[in-house]
Amino acid sequence: MAKYTLSVNGIKHQVDADPDTPLLWVIRDLVGLTGTKFGCGMALCGACTVHINDQPVRSCSTPISTVKASQRITTIEGLSTDTSHPVQQAWIAEQVPQCGYCQSGQIMSAVALLRTNPSPTDEDIDNYMSGNLCRCGTYPRVRKAIHKAAEMMRK
Repeated sequence: MAKYTLSVNGIKHQVDADPDTPLLWVIRDLVGLTGTKFGCGMALCGACTVHINDQPVRSCSTPISTVKASQRITTIEGLSTDTSHPVQQAWIAEQVPQCGYCQSGQIMSAVALLRTNPSPTDEDIDNYMSGNLCRCGTYPRVRKAIHKAAEMMRK
C-alpha cells in the first residue's frame, strides 16, 4: 500500500492504495464517487471515462501510481456545480439514455470532444465517440445531443 494525494473534482483526497489499483476503483471505493462505471476492465468500452487535466482517460486501466498529485481529475459528478453542463442538458433534452449505464462515459467523452472541436461534423462525432460503446444503440441520439450541446456552448 502507498499514500496518494488526488485532486478529484477540485477536492483533495488522501488515499491508501496498492500502486497497481486502477483509478476507477480508487474513485469509486476510496473517494466514494460512483458515477464512473466499470464496463469491460480493458479500456475498450469507455464507461469508465474520466478527465485528467481535461483529457479523457479510461480509469479502469490507469494505475493510481501514474496519477500525479498536481493533476486534476474530473468525474461525471464534477462536470458542473450549480447547473448542469451543456452536454448534460443536451443529453436530457434529446432523451439519450436508455439503460443509462454507459452514459457517464459518453458524456465525459463528448465534453472532451467539444473542448477540442466546438463545431464537430457527424463524421467527427462518430470518429471521436467510437471508443464509447452503448449496448442499447443510442448512437443517433448521442450524435444529436452533441450537436445540440455544441450549439448551446456557442451561444
